[in-house]
Amino acid sequence: MPIIYLSPSTQEFNPYNGGGNEEYYMNLIANAMEPYLAASGINYVRNTPEMTAASSIAASNMGNYDLHLALHSNATGTGDGSRRGSEVYYYPTSVKGKRFADITAKNLQLIYPLPNSVRTIPTTTLGEVRRVRAPGVLIELAYHDNAEDADWIRNNIEAIAANLVYSLTEYFGIPFNTPQNIFTASVATQGSNLNIRNSPSMTGQIIGRIPNGAEVTVYSINGDWAVVTYNGVTGYVSRRYLQY
Repeated sequence: MPIIYLSPSTQEFNPYNGGGNEEYYMNLIANAMEPYLAASGINYVRNTPEMTAASSIAASNMGNYDLHLALHSNATGTGDGSRRGSEVYYYPTSVKGKRFADITAKNLQLIYPLPNSVRTIPTTTLGEVRRVRAPGVLIELAYHDNAEDADWIRNNIEAIAANLVYSLTEYFGIPFNTPQNIFTASVATQGSNLNIRNSPSMTGQIIGRIPNGAEVTVYSINGDWAVVTYNGVTGYVSRRYLQY
């Protein structure tokens, strides 16, 4: 299953028009993303507010991630708060980074109030795009020094989180699942192991096996397949072999 490094902003010194700051709201969005990531079978490691951009980059580079996703909001730097828009940055020679940036921008246009102001931008200067080993994408969701943009972020935490995870599932080619009640189930195969696959298909790569009678954590069920975790492995199993 895919694994991402999720890096919400650590810039608590960037104030929002109307109250709050960039670190606070980007971490709220990351918090809201977590149930969608789990339900959709996307593994993640996340930075903490105590970290910096540099330590987030270092932590990301210590792992083997399929994507580095940095969440930020923007400001003009002039103090007039006149600019609006969503900007998705990627490294110009990264085919995978550009692909995810394009998907993200396309989907953000569905929820951002000014869809024509959503754009992708190649960059060689942003550290969380340039210095990470994994394909890196940094999203400036809106301009937090603009009253309308700050309110859009503030009032749409859940919608933004769901939209971003939807883009991740589109990028990875897996189903998007809304969060469900997490529960425990037992494997009932009448003796054989139950295969964990990397996609909801009998042709999906086998990434783990679960013994008959073992208990698994179930994050979501979609049709004939369930997203489960067993012994540190997250993936899809046939729901017909789960007893709950």
